[in-house]
Amino acid sequence: MFSLNVPLPPAVGRLAADLYPKLSGFDRVRDRHTLVCKRFGVDDIGGSAPDRLRPPKSEAVETLRRDLGGLLSGTVPFEVAVTGVDAFETPTSGAGPVVYLVVESDELVRLHRRLCAAYDAIDGIEGDEYVPHVTLARGGDPGRRALHRLIGTDIEPIRWRVHALDLYDAEFREVAGTVTL
Repeated sequence: MFSLNVPLPPAVGRLAADLYPKLSGFDRVRDRHTLVCKRFGVDDIGGSAPDRLRPPKSEAVETLRRDLGGLLSGTVPFEVAVTGVDAFETPTSGAGPVVYLVVESDELVRLHRRLCAAYDAIDGIEGDEYVPHVTLARGGDPGRRALHRLIGTDIEPIRWRVHALDLYDAEFREVAGTVTL
């Protein structure tokens, strides 16, 4: 599984670290933070061919990077802002609740829709259901009061301009390539 991610500025990491003490009661607190623009499965890269006919992963990554470069050519750098804290109390998949940083960017949403037109959307989390966000923690029982205190946390908005997108390899938990806008 791969994802096309928006690189986060250090200020987002500092905000997540500041919020860390308020995340007790969650089963999993993220130590790596990402802003996913689009996810890609093996079928997006290798088509519907059987595993034995699919290209090696290194070739598949290069193909995806090349295809994305063409698809994203002409995309100009765009603005993104982290503006608050919210939660998915009953997420589409996985344990809830999910506490996240709210991300606002009409351009990011438009880019996501364009990518979903070229690559299938993942049901329930992409396409019209896409909510740009940075997950902080999920699962467990933080208590309703603690959850609502988190959601009500007042933060100074963090704004930045996106000049590139990272192709992230979930298996190795690392950036496998970058596409410059």
